[in-house]
Amino acid sequence: MLYPYLHKHEYEAGCDEAGRGCIAGPVCAAAVILPHDFFHPLLNDSKQLSEENRYLLRPVIEKQAIAFSVAFVDHLQIDKINILQASFLAMHKAIGKLDRKPTFLLIDGNRFKSYKKIPHECIIKGDGKYASIAAASILAKTYRDDFMENLHKRFPVYNWKQNKGYPTVAHREAVLEYGMSDYHRKTFACVPKQMELLFNH
Repeated sequence: MLYPYLHKHEYEAGCDEAGRGCIAGPVCAAAVILPHDFFHPLLNDSKQLSEENRYLLRPVIEKQAIAFSVAFVDHLQIDKINILQASFLAMHKAIGKLDRKPTFLLIDGNRFKSYKKIPHECIIKGDGKYASIAAASILAKTYRDDFMENLHKRFPVYNWKQNKGYPTVAHREAVLEYGMSDYHRKTFACVPKQMELLFNH
């Protein structure tokens, strides 16, 4: 059972991101303010849901939310400022795009950089505890998946339609065979050192 809020009398925005552990593509963040009485029996951390249920929930969240937004930070910026800072930046961009200004932020995870003096609370595994963070995790995940599936059409050899940019064995092997695309994160270890040695000799 997800909690509807942490502070009853605040406009709480739940924030989460997707794509931090990927070796290609952007990081995507979402911010969602839900009404306190929002309920859907399927709502949960996006990682616990099937793809079908994530896409089923997205329009429900978007229709019933008081406000929601999604923002991306691309692979170039990730390489420039590092993935942690890029995740914070994506969340800041998402919060800044909300139609309704939140008075409190619920952040999934254990670290965050304050945004415009809005008080916040970091909650480890918050996407499995608070409805607004769970909703944000679903939006971030589905919007990023859509982005990677679109990109797959241009770079089918990496099978981003399937792996969404995560470092699966097949994805790493494709990098070894075809090299990095323009969308790979150059500061990430796209292939393990052992595989590079095998590949280079």
